[in-house]
Amino acid sequence: MTTFQEALRLVLDRAAPLPPRSVPLAEALGRVAAEDILAVEPVPPFTNSAMDGFAVRAADAAPAAPGAPVRLPVLGEIPAGRPSAPALPPGAAYRIMTGAAMPEGADSIVPVEEAQAGDGWVELSAPLRQGAHVRLAGEDIQAGGLVVPGGRILRPAEIGVLASIGRAEVPVHPQVRVAVITTGDELVDAGTRPGPGQIRDANIHSLAAQVRAAGGLPLCFPRLPDRRGEVAAALAEALAGADVVLTNGGVSVGDFDYIKEVLEGLGAEQVFWRVAQKPGGPLGLWSCRGKLVFGIPGNPVAAMLMFEEYVRPALRRMMGFARLHRPERLGVLTAPWRKHGPDGRLNFLRVTTKARDGRLEVTLTGPQGSGLLSSMMLADALALIPAETLAIPAGGDILLHLIDEPEDH
Repeated sequence: MTTFQEALRLVLDRAAPLPPRSVPLAEALGRVAAEDILAVEPVPPFTNSAMDGFAVRAADAAPAAPGAPVRLPVLGEIPAGRPSAPALPPGAAYRIMTGAAMPEGADSIVPVEEAQAGDGWVELSAPLRQGAHVRLAGEDIQAGGLVVPGGRILRPAEIGVLASIGRAEVPVHPQVRVAVITTGDELVDAGTRPGPGQIRDANIHSLAAQVRAAGGLPLCFPRLPDRRGEVAAALAEALAGADVVLTNGGVSVGDFDYIKEVLEGLGAEQVFWRVAQKPGGPLGLWSCRGKLVFGIPGNPVAAMLMFEEYVRPALRRMMGFARLHRPERLGVLTAPWRKHGPDGRLNFLRVTTKARDGRLEVTLTGPQGSGLLSSMMLADALALIPAETLAIPAGGDILLHLIDEPEDH
């Protein structure tokens, strides 16, 4: 069987970034800039006042002192959003509002709360620092300067800066569209009371939520019965409308497991099938019509784990993210752990972590059966136990993937 490391490499080797697309700023949050974005004009575009106050020449305030103010005539008012007033002559002032263009000749602003003003005059009682409370043209961004480098995630601040330079649209790697298909005659809707032999379909909801959490767009298909024809029709439709196809269940070797057989009939190339890991051994990857198709086992824990360890990094690469993997850290077990016996498989354990005395203490969430979905709700990390490791004592080191933390590499 393929090893975990080999399988992950094969996945990422085939997960190329999606072609860039220009989207409106309102749709760009969380996307990755597909190219360097330069400013075509300065920000701010003109020199303006940072305060409500009086535009003056600093030299006129030089003689001012407490008890000996300098009185200047106020020639008029400059509101924001209007053309600048005529040039300011020496020995005079303008009343000015925040954001209003500075008149030629003025080089400083006296805030209104620091001045004594009357009918047509203002008094200054202290010297001014030249340039005080003035925002210079291009002070924030110079024309021609790099504003957002390609590969940067667009956060609210980047969105605001792009708007300030007049970019109503921005080239990004788009959201990856992920077809999510669950199979199984035993499955019913979440709101349905299961009959004999039936269970609610939790996987369609957890997997779709994982796609959204990764930044992708889930395209959820109606769940499929274990019938070859319906499986084939759904896969053909998914391949036509999605960037990635995610099948859940029907990928093992049972009499009603049709995913692998149908994909081969559609001409898919098998990249790998079955990985030396527990849970998630029947994981498969195919390439079909230029699309990646993941065949994920139907056990709820296995489904979420396989998405976390394989599908999430692939989707992030396709959306242009540079950091693909959750943080890896070493922790120490609070209680001993032992395999039932040699199995040649990497084991994933669901664990909780607690920082204490500069280290992470690691505790299993409880029983580790692959059907115990609540264990994923309790876990904040996955522990990876190498295939050759049969036991770890209390206090022993254990490798962790911190699944509640953002990617760091």
